[in-house]
Amino acid sequence: MGEHVLAEVDSMSSGSAQRFDIEGVRLAVARVDDTFYALADRCSHEDFSLSLGEVFIDTCEIECARHGATFDLLTGAAMCFPATVGVAVYPVKVVDGKIVVTLP
Repeated sequence: MGEHVLAEVDSMSSGSAQRFDIEGVRLAVARVDDTFYALADRCSHEDFSLSLGEVFIDTCEIECARHGATFDLLTGAAMCFPATVGVAVYPVKVVDGKIVVTLP
C-alpha cells in the first residue's frame, strides 16, 4: 500500500485525534505536541472508533469513548480494561508540512 499523505500538520492540534480511511484501512491519527501517531481506529474490546476518544498528552494514550479502555499511542498496547488486546500501529512522519502514514 505504501505512503499516503493524510493532511496538513496545522489541521490537527496537540491533544486531538482524527479518523482517516485509506484503501480500506480505518486509521485514528493522534497528535501529541509535534509528534503524530497512527493506529487502527477500532477498539479491540468492541468495534468502536478510537478517534472519537480523548488523547492523553501526559501519558501518550488514547481512550475509547465507549468503555474507557486506553491504548498506548506508540505501541498500540491495551493499557487498561476492558480491552486486553492491543491495536495495530503504523509509521507516521511529517514531510513538507504534511502528515504521511505508511501502510504495509
